[in-house]
Amino acid sequence: MEKSPFAGRFTPTALMLGNLVTGCSVLAPAGMLPELATGLDVSIDAAGLLITFGAIILCIGSPLTAWLTSRIERRTLLTTTLAVLAFGNLASAFAPDYASLLVIRLVMLAVGALYTPQAAGTAALIVPVERRGSTIAYIFLGWSLAAAVGLPLITFIASRYGWRAAYGEIGVLGCVSFVLLLLRLPAGLKGTPVDLKTWSAVSRSRTILLLLAITMLQMSGQFVVFTFMGPLLKRLTGAGPDAIGMVFALYGLCGFLGVVIATRIVDTSGPYRTSLLFTCLLLAGITGWALGAGTLVLMAGAVAIWGLGFASTNSMQQVRLVAAAPQLASATVALNTSVLYVGQAVGSAVGGLLFARELLHALGFVAVGFVVLALILVVLTRPRPATAAPA
Repeated sequence: MEKSPFAGRFTPTALMLGNLVTGCSVLAPAGMLPELATGLDVSIDAAGLLITFGAIILCIGSPLTAWLTSRIERRTLLTTTLAVLAFGNLASAFAPDYASLLVIRLVMLAVGALYTPQAAGTAALIVPVERRGSTIAYIFLGWSLAAAVGLPLITFIASRYGWRAAYGEIGVLGCVSFVLLLLRLPAGLKGTPVDLKTWSAVSRSRTILLLLAITMLQMSGQFVVFTFMGPLLKRLTGAGPDAIGMVFALYGLCGFLGVVIATRIVDTSGPYRTSLLFTCLLLAGITGWALGAGTLVLMAGAVAIWGLGFASTNSMQQVRLVAAAPQLASATVALNTSVLYVGQAVGSAVGGLLFARELLHALGFVAVGFVVLALILVVLTRPRPATAAPA
């Protein structure tokens, strides 16, 4: 079948919207923890386990599914993944109890683990090399939009119409994204098959392993706080649902702005300098949260700075991994997504333990520790200048 002349132009946007659905599916419980806890008759930290257990499934599923599905044509793979996400969210809206919701979420995310790494890998197949970095960063705007638009909407809808309506909203969005990707993504795209030799090559690369560790530490630090951001704002400042939704919106809008800036400067400044800049912003924001805990204005300002580094740091990690070993991109991008979810699981578990023990101020300082370690590793991965060959 002949491809539409608009397909190539809008393909990155269709892939980006799929990341919006994926991001909303993964992050949704964080935007409605009080409603989930009340509606399902569980504690706040038990509701937070929806994120922790989901992240564990995602971190296992991402490299495993990358290996099992690497030979499948990309349009079939990605559209099927979005269909499962859409159905899973619609089914979540009708879950009768906590156990059912957890099972639906785990099954949905076991398949959803495919989308983000495969979308990034697909970007490398549809654009020239010189545009690869900016296109991958653009596709990750979907995650920023999930935080900027998705989470505030989820908080708004859940606080007024209940958590079931919020899941229904994500399900409908998933259906729309499925249709767009089906129409816009060219058929016949296949990446380099992932086999055991690929994983072996990855494990021997010091640079790749350090980059993966950076992703895990960045995400662990953020999710210590982010998982419980709504309840923390309520407990520490007395903020209501609307104020919490506004903070989520500020976080996401700044995340969107950060990725836009990263997309514009990465091809000229290089992925290392861009990564260093946004990791510093991430650290500054989380430090501001820790020091300003208890004052809504200070915490919101810190969230804005933190938001600038939220999605841009991860998109730069993807760009750096692809640049470090283009032939291993299918595996390294999948592994990066996997350790991203490892970070989510570790951070949300640590945050849950601290929250359950009423150590509300400690969450911010523990988060700072994770991000400081990440910044140290970013500096250690600074590219070495090429030495001139002897005459």
